[in-house]
Amino acid sequence: MGSLLEKSLNFKRNVKINFDGGNLTSDSGLILYSEFDERIGFSRTVKDVFYVNDGINHREHTNEEILLQKVYQRIAGYTTDDNSDELRYDPALTTILDKNALASQPTISRFNNNLDKENLRQFNKINELVLDKVYSIDMPNQIILDIDSTNFETYGNQYGSAYNSHYSANGYHPLLVFDGLTGDLLKAELRSGNVYTSRKTVAFIGPLLKRYSNKYICTDLYIRGDSGFAIPGLYEIAEEHDAKYAIRLKANATLYKYSEEFTTRMEILCKRNIYDHYTIYGEFVYKAKKWTKERRVVVKLEKKEGQMCIDYTFVVTNMTSHPEAVIKFYCNRGTMENFIKEGKNGFAFDKMSSSSFIANANKLQEMVLAYNLNNWIRRLCFTNSMKSLRIETIRMKIIKVAGKLVKSSRYLKFKLCSSCAYQNEFWHILKNINSLPLLN
Repeated sequence: MGSLLEKSLNFKRNVKINFDGGNLTSDSGLILYSEFDERIGFSRTVKDVFYVNDGINHREHTNEEILLQKVYQRIAGYTTDDNSDELRYDPALTTILDKNALASQPTISRFNNNLDKENLRQFNKINELVLDKVYSIDMPNQIILDIDSTNFETYGNQYGSAYNSHYSANGYHPLLVFDGLTGDLLKAELRSGNVYTSRKTVAFIGPLLKRYSNKYICTDLYIRGDSGFAIPGLYEIAEEHDAKYAIRLKANATLYKYSEEFTTRMEILCKRNIYDHYTIYGEFVYKAKKWTKERRVVVKLEKKEGQMCIDYTFVVTNMTSHPEAVIKFYCNRGTMENFIKEGKNGFAFDKMSSSSFIANANKLQEMVLAYNLNNWIRRLCFTNSMKSLRIETIRMKIIKVAGKLVKSSRYLKFKLCSSCAYQNEFWHILKNINSLPLLN
């Protein structure tokens, strides 16, 4: 849309600025995402699966189109519904979505409020179906289910929001499962803010284990979790589906007693030199009161340099690796914190703006799709030097490319910025996308 506002600048008086540049976009890089979308059938899957029971049969913007608009806007960094009003005629988004104009903020708000529990199941189905297509291109030999919870702070009268003493804040307390190797977000579920970490964990992760153990029998499954997920039901369901696990245990008097041999060894080392850093690994067989059988527990004792006390790490596992290898495997779950940070900082996972819990729960699922679409193109099509980039850097280098849309009788031609610093990377990504198989 044109603007009548024009300003002169003090640093050079003959320079004037306005927002009347015409058919321009600052997000030409979204075309790469649309091309990737076409190769893996992302939008086709959304249109096949997603349906909102709102009783409206004829409309300018269908629910599937609104969902796809929200996904693409979020990838470009436009995370609020209000942004859609300024973007209504953006050449990149309207071309990608094949629309004359995008849905406005009121239309999107009505869409949000019409979603229900059935849509939550549809979102999960879409994620699974597209993940299957991605696996048909690049099937990992191992899948590590990194499970964790986090806090989504809230600042209004939002149903289900509650004070969580662990985070010392009001908000929601969702469950998330990432693949620790690829960064794919396999599943997410919004929960009330005051529930304990492990609440409904087995029901949450069980379908994932069943799906992968039945469909991908040649892929090794692993589960990692901190002490908040140290519950017998999780060990049992992992063992039922032949999945390996490494889950931290909260230290207690019994575990310290079982570690007396290793504590004695550490004390002997410390007597020789109380200043140096020492680490001892060990293992023992242990059965808690609520466990149905004995399980292997590995332990790490660490005295840091200049520290007098000993730090203990206990991990219950059914892995057969050396205790040091099991502890290192468990500690690598720290990468999940980076995935959660990416979701919050890059895709606004924690911005739950609706007063309705079910609307917020569905909004989280829409964010999952946006996060994954970016993660899939990044790991399948980006150059090696760019595979580790976070979304904010990807936007700066690849998505935020100025372009002008030129229309002719036969073509829509995007003329991109001639001084773009990442032209080679842009063409390389496009080449990699076009080398992928075209999936139904």
